[in-house]
Amino acid sequence: MYIRLLIISILLLPTKVFAQQSHFSGKIVGDRQEPVAFATVVLEGTSFAVMSDDKGRFEFRNVPFGTYQLKITSLEIHTSSFKVQISKSEHKQDFSVKMRTENELSEVKVQGKTEKRQMETAGFTVSIIQTKEASLRSVTTNELLDRTVGVRVRQNGGMGSRVEYNLNGMSGSAVGIFLDGIEISTYGSSFNLNNIPPAMIERIEVYKGVLPAHLTGDYVGGAINVVLKKDASSNNITGAVSYGSFNTFQSDLSGSYRNTKSGFTLRGSAFYLHTDNSYTTWGKFSKYVHSDLTLERYYKAKRFNDEYESIGARVEMGYTGVKWADQFFLGYNVSDTYKEIPHGTTMARPYVGRFGEYQAHVVSLNYNKNNFLTRGMAMNINAVRSYRTTYIQDTVGQVYNWDGKPRMIIRNGVEIPVPPVAGMGQQGPKSITEVERWVTNSRANLAYTIVRGHRISFNHKLESTDRNDNDLLKPVNKDLVTTSAVMNNIFALNYEAQFFQNKLRTNVLGKYTTNRTIQTKPVIENDKINRVQNKSINRNKGYAATISYEIIPLLNLISSTENSYIMPTESQLYGDFENNILDNPGLIGEKNINYNLGFRYGSWDKGKHKLTLYANTFWRNGFNKITLQAVQDAIIPGRESDGDIEVTRYTNLQKTQSKGFEGEVIYAYDNKLHALFNFSKFNSLFKLKYDEKGRPHDLYNRQLPNEPFFTMNGSVQYRWKDLFMKKAYLTIYYSTGYVAPFNTVWMDSEWFTTPTQFYHDLGLSYRFPNQKFVASLDAKNILNAEIYDNFGVQKPGRSFSVKLNYTLSK
Repeated sequence: MYIRLLIISILLLPTKVFAQQSHFSGKIVGDRQEPVAFATVVLEGTSFAVMSDDKGRFEFRNVPFGTYQLKITSLEIHTSSFKVQISKSEHKQDFSVKMRTENELSEVKVQGKTEKRQMETAGFTVSIIQTKEASLRSVTTNELLDRTVGVRVRQNGGMGSRVEYNLNGMSGSAVGIFLDGIEISTYGSSFNLNNIPPAMIERIEVYKGVLPAHLTGDYVGGAINVVLKKDASSNNITGAVSYGSFNTFQSDLSGSYRNTKSGFTLRGSAFYLHTDNSYTTWGKFSKYVHSDLTLERYYKAKRFNDEYESIGARVEMGYTGVKWADQFFLGYNVSDTYKEIPHGTTMARPYVGRFGEYQAHVVSLNYNKNNFLTRGMAMNINAVRSYRTTYIQDTVGQVYNWDGKPRMIIRNGVEIPVPPVAGMGQQGPKSITEVERWVTNSRANLAYTIVRGHRISFNHKLESTDRNDNDLLKPVNKDLVTTSAVMNNIFALNYEAQFFQNKLRTNVLGKYTTNRTIQTKPVIENDKINRVQNKSINRNKGYAATISYEIIPLLNLISSTENSYIMPTESQLYGDFENNILDNPGLIGEKNINYNLGFRYGSWDKGKHKLTLYANTFWRNGFNKITLQAVQDAIIPGRESDGDIEVTRYTNLQKTQSKGFEGEVIYAYDNKLHALFNFSKFNSLFKLKYDEKGRPHDLYNRQLPNEPFFTMNGSVQYRWKDLFMKKAYLTIYYSTGYVAPFNTVWMDSEWFTTPTQFYHDLGLSYRFPNQKFVASLDAKNILNAEIYDNFGVQKPGRSFSVKLNYTLSK
């Protein structure tokens, strides 16, 4: 009887809580009683959020009786908070806010940090990167990420080369890369973080470990979520153009329009990027083979056959702030890229005539609505369908040296070019390959606020890739086409709760994943073509939990744990020709058990001083870790020069373990001086004690190769006001980075050890009095230090660039 009464009471609780409801409306005005249009109005701690109309009016329906904190934010006003007591069915209340002056840019920055802090103290190990300042400079999105605590961007050379992201030792398919919550790979290699300029980005969220419900997927290492600008509160057009070393030209254009009466909104952006990547290399991995076959190390040469060009556009149209949708957009992305491939996995041998062309056509649907069907329920749907093509050509058989000329050999006392081998290209047999991909990626999230501070959500994610590999050097025959398909379905249930006046925040997640792969490959036997099919189906479960507790004001303890699987991706299973990655259809899923514990303090404000502190420790246990390793012939100790590594392959490591810690200090003074220092240190070890025959494993407790395990970053910027001209701003920037030495392969060898890296960048930007025109100058790697990346590929030395930005707004 008592149990029945308890169940009935619980079921009736929401009904009792929501029985008395109000229609709450009002108007927002400024200092001179002028209406404040398109301000965001939020009842804190609830799902109620609306935008004021062009006359400053707003309304909430079905608000339960009670006491609330009303928060009003906008770029035009100082953030304002009001206590509201709702106790009648019709509640009307107007609010007066303080308008910003034209020069109060600092307050806008403070508002952004407030939103940033809310995300960083929600229980997840997350760093928020603001792009406002960086968008004015010649800084790429990947450079911003590389300066973030615990993040290392692994790139095989200059701009446009393949990129992999390492989050404290986790990389590859363990880390999700999202564009507005959808995997960025859906948009094709042409539309990536190399190309998307910071001016198009609102913020970047870097999660290490457990992910929030709206990013739930087949990941365990964390994720990088790039949130594009969506503000349509004013009609505007923004353009930028920059030019720099190595014939690097970049430009981007973006704009938005909103009809205040109908809510119709149009957003668009486009970019163009070109570089020759003709920088000089001179480090230990740059070498020259003489005609007598002797090897010269530290050979100084200018890179060639490394041109990169990319163009892309994105347009979205729909409605914002209407009754049936908070946002509804249909979008279309198109992009096209040309990329020359200058060498294989390492710089051992330069290539000539090997290049790739990439195209992508993407359509998208975005819909979200608070109070969907009923008050307290929210629906969010993102769906993307893309058609991508990759064309790789490699038909030049001549062998070259890093001076750009054919490699020579002595025959009968005479130097002649090394004769090309018939039927060979730069990287194996001559080939012209076209890969077609049809990708479907959708995510639906339905959330319901049970009572204030308690929210449950259900998330479904579908990712499907169909792939055709065509060998264009052979007759076009459907029987010779290799077809592959990968499909993931992920179901997740998430419960968020807040206790003790929001001091304690908890998040519990459970997920169930099904993964199916099918590959059909032609095999020629006895002059007959047989179609061999390989199938696999995997199902697994996972869970995660986060907790955040405000010990004292400004100090939050943050902890999380995760036990989950990830499955290999289509590129890991079936290869990625343009990036020199071979196939490995025998890959199996990776299991991870991870723990994080840390704290965040701040921002502590005293007068003109502000201080933020962050620290986190982590312990990660991997089973069958999917990792990228070099494919090479046997290397004889003392003759490491023979080990020319041209291709890689993903493989499973049976057991690994990573322990480490990271920290960050941010200091600001009077919104003029801003300084940052962060570091990350961990050991990522191979933990299989015995091999298959029961003998002690040679690699037990060895550091995993090709992973930088100790990094530091620092930056300082200072802003002057009214310098040279009234209402103008001059900002100078300095940043530095350090990477400790690490091995490229398992074997201990001087020639396969990436040396210490320590670099310095300088920059300045000048905002003219009209606040619309900004000019900037950047000098990167000013001391011309040796900088390396994935598998010892040298990155550009000293470079300079200038950038001009202009915004036209209404």
